[in-house]
Amino acid sequence: MPTVTLLLNATDAPTANASEVMAAIYAELRQMAGAKMAGEPVGLTFQATELVHEAWMRLSKAGHWQNRGHFFGTASEAMRRILIDQARRRLAQRRGGGAAHESIDEIDLPAPGPDEEIVAVDDALAALEASDPQLATLVKLRYFTGLTIEEVAEVLGISEATTKRRWVYARAWLAQCIREGDVSRIQA
Repeated sequence: MPTVTLLLNATDAPTANASEVMAAIYAELRQMAGAKMAGEPVGLTFQATELVHEAWMRLSKAGHWQNRGHFFGTASEAMRRILIDQARRRLAQRRGGGAAHESIDEIDLPAPGPDEEIVAVDDALAALEASDPQLATLVKLRYFTGLTIEEVAEVLGISEATTKRRWVYARAWLAQCIREGDVSRIQA
């Protein structure tokens, strides 16, 4: 049994062994965050280390984890929410953040950036989660935490071949949903 699972099962009070758990999984969390942040533009307010620390703060309040897969699934969700919250804050600031509005004719509009992409993916992911929660979990693990196909297969307890097929399907589904811009139409 992996060290993380043993530590997670060692006590019913996760805060009692939190420092041991953190020491055992810090490198993996840092690698996950680094993989996700590598694709982000330079100058974001979050760096990979800060993302790990913020996620750990949320994870330490989350409660008891059943095993390694449950822990990394929870970590993936925490990182996803942190990145989405950050993207929404930056988008709100770009939209004025309380500043006086100017005529749109006098402003050069930027092309959609990574913040818009993160929010669009999150909206489409909410629609996917309504129809297929496990597929949505796979996307969260791949897109928001940067786990490899092999790591996702291990966390979800499915074969690598199934993980690859479902990842291809999920990407196509999300791309269509985002391209059409009508998330509510596809929720059924």
